[in-house]
Amino acid sequence: MQHWIFLSIAIISEVIATSFLKASEGFTRLWPSLVVIVGYVLAFYLLSLTLKTIQVGVAYAIWSGAGLVLIALSGWIFFGQSLDIPAVIGLVLIVAGIVVINMFSQTVSL
Repeated sequence: MQHWIFLSIAIISEVIATSFLKASEGFTRLWPSLVVIVGYVLAFYLLSLTLKTIQVGVAYAIWSGAGLVLIALSGWIFFGQSLDIPAVIGLVLIVAGIVVINMFSQTVSL
């Protein structure tokens, strides 16, 4: 169970870091740049701990899929970026894929 907590925090850290990339203005602003660096370091460290018990392909599929959806939502909420119907459908399919992996795949360790 601990590996799922590590993976969840890793995803959230990566989403925060990626969201602050815009605010860092090319790493020219100190505090947003520090959030980016700390967020990515924490994210990759926790992902490395996750890989002790979850296969790399499965962990990365969940990491990238969940991260992509959360980044798209972050852009929509905080930066006013629009999501058209095809984008929303694509995001829903990504979430469905994550659910299928977690519910039905034999490669996911419990």
